[in-house]
Amino acid sequence: MRTLQTRVLQTRSGQTRPWQRPSLGRTGTKPVGARPLLLAIVLVGALAIHAAQRANHRLPADVHGDIVGKAWVIDGDTVDIARSRIRLQGIDAPETDQTCTDAGNKTWPCGRAATRELVELIAGRPLKCEASGLDRYRRVLAVCVLPDGSDVNAWMVLQGWALAYYSDAYRSQEAEAHTAKRGIWAGSFMPPWEWRHRRFK
Repeated sequence: MRTLQTRVLQTRSGQTRPWQRPSLGRTGTKPVGARPLLLAIVLVGALAIHAAQRANHRLPADVHGDIVGKAWVIDGDTVDIARSRIRLQGIDAPETDQTCTDAGNKTWPCGRAATRELVELIAGRPLKCEASGLDRYRRVLAVCVLPDGSDVNAWMVLQGWALAYYSDAYRSQEAEAHTAKRGIWAGSFMPPWEWRHRRFK
């Protein structure tokens, strides 16, 4: 309830009556509440997130060109260079947690061994990776070489630490590793793609 003012007005007839502040009613100006302001902030934030997502989705399906720099090994067939996650194209190494069986029928951590071999091969040297596209996880597919021009992808297959995958590019290296019983070929193993399927199905 509005409080009446204490002032008194005098009419033309000499009578007096209390003075009351006019009500603004529907046409008056009211302060903006916190709720509309909060809704506006939420709307602006949602639009910003949507714009960022659209920008990310505009990444081309075909990525080409060289990515050069210091490589951080993630596993036996994946590295990071300059914030780009790179999947070594045409090969598939045992997963980090995957085990294999040696000639004596004992299990051993072949996934960690493959990762270690890639770390030792690169030995802190920069890689030059020729990108050819993205896989379904939006990782860059690339063939990477060392400063001396050595093909890292081919070396991993040749030494028995990875298999040829979705390509015939490294079939000859795989056959040689198999014949020489190098790496995982020294015993028995499950192909990495089959191991993933069984584990994550």
